[in-house]
Amino acid sequence: MPAAGGKGLPLARRLYTSRTLGLTLGFVCVVFGMYPLNPPLWVWVWMVINAFVWPSLGYQLSLRSANALRSERRNLLFDSFCGGFWAGAMHFNPLPAVTSLSMMTMNNVAIGGLRFMLAGWVAQALGIGTALLIFAPSFIAVTTEAQLYACLPILMVYPLALGWICYRQAVTLTRQKHEFLALSRTDSLSGLLNHGAWKDHLDIEFQRCRREQQGAAIALIDIDHFKLINDTYGHVTGDIVLRQLSKVLRQSLRIPDLAGRYGGDEFCVILPGMPLNRATEVMDALRDRFNALAYAQDPTLRASLSIGLALYQPGHVDAISWLNDADLALYEAKSNGRNRVNAAQGVWLRSV
Repeated sequence: MPAAGGKGLPLARRLYTSRTLGLTLGFVCVVFGMYPLNPPLWVWVWMVINAFVWPSLGYQLSLRSANALRSERRNLLFDSFCGGFWAGAMHFNPLPAVTSLSMMTMNNVAIGGLRFMLAGWVAQALGIGTALLIFAPSFIAVTTEAQLYACLPILMVYPLALGWICYRQAVTLTRQKHEFLALSRTDSLSGLLNHGAWKDHLDIEFQRCRREQQGAAIALIDIDHFKLINDTYGHVTGDIVLRQLSKVLRQSLRIPDLAGRYGGDEFCVILPGMPLNRATEVMDALRDRFNALAYAQDPTLRASLSIGLALYQPGHVDAISWLNDADLALYEAKSNGRNRVNAAQGVWLRSV
């Protein structure tokens, strides 16, 4: 069976707050609209129930519903029905009636747009029809001064409260959108950019280098014999090695540098504006730091890195050709003994 509440619980919580406030303020408006008509006792009882019992009852119904969103839509239509009922019961006293109907309509538009607004109007019409069946049809054309002042709190406070709730929801949705975007571009294991996000940045960096005639370097980094590490120490330890490399990368790079996980045990780095000799020093320091790491899972475990470097060249036709140079440099580093840094020109910059 589906969990109680299901989707729509956050909406139910927000509407509980706004409904409690709106019906409390509306109670004052309706009391002053009904008092001159000297209604029977049951009307006063229903007025109190509608204002002070119904908000909690409606919220509990949504909490216990398998679909809180659908339940809250029903609750809003009931609110509209009640708004129409009180407008008819007050004999359409202009300001109290319009205030009651417009506040309910504002709720419906905020929640469901034009279509739900129309559904709310139907519910209001049913409420008006019910009131006309119970009370003698009549029309009060004049709103007294007391009734005017009784309507001012809901006219002033409730739109501000609803606007604030909508604003907070917009802020929350914007933050969640940014978080989802970040997650979609982040590798879950390493916390670095994922393959697609890093390549997008590489394209941007390539265009910047071409446009501004400035240099940059990229590095492809491979953990030596990573399959053997997994086979010997287990995949859990292998994941720890990957996370350790991502940690060392973050500690070793500048703020503008962009590191990502290219796939498997291969990582990648963009080094904007960095000349080859400096890029070599940075990657060598990274390699030395990673080589020196000890692992509590097994003191005998040591991991090393092979790194291929490539500078941006005006002759690169696109970012892929630049990346291919780094890939060739990495292949050469691995072919010549691993645990070293190699540049795309094929000249050893440092080895051990």
